[in-house]
Amino acid sequence: MVIKRVACMVVVACFAALATAANQPTALLNFLVLRDYNGKPIRNASVVLHPVDEKGRQSKGGYELKADSEGKASFDGAPYGKLRVQVLAPGFQTFGEDYDINQPTVDITVRLKRPQGQYSIYEEHPGDKKDEQPKNEPEKKPE
Repeated sequence: MVIKRVACMVVVACFAALATAANQPTALLNFLVLRDYNGKPIRNASVVLHPVDEKGRQSKGGYELKADSEGKASFDGAPYGKLRVQVLAPGFQTFGEDYDINQPTVDITVRLKRPQGQYSIYEEHPGDKKDEQPKNEPEKKPE
C-alpha cells in the first residue's frame, strides 16, 4: 500500500515537472465523488485521468487518485487540453467523461449511480410490447 502511494506521488511529481518544464499552463483539478441517490460522499473511489489527443483517442499513461473519506480528491499540475476522467467505486456504475481543461482551477462533481438490473428476455416485462405473430390461415386454392 505504501509502495503504491509513493509510486503515485513520484508519477504526479514527474508529471508536474514535465508540464512546468514545457512552460505550459497547468490547472488544479478538484474532484468530489457523491452517491447519486442521497448525495453522500463515496470514500476511496478511484479517479483515473488520461490525456486525450485531438482525435479523441486516449494517450498512453495516466494518473490515478483516491478520494478521501469526504469523497474529495485533487490534482495540481494538469496541463490544459482534453482530459478523460473515469471514476470507479465498488458497488457503483463506472463514470467516464471527457473534460476540456482551460482555466487555472476546475471543480468536477461526479454523482455515481447504483448498477441497474440486467435485462432478460426470459422474464415478464409489463411495459414491453409483445410480438404477436398472425395466425396462419389455410390458403384458399383457386377454383
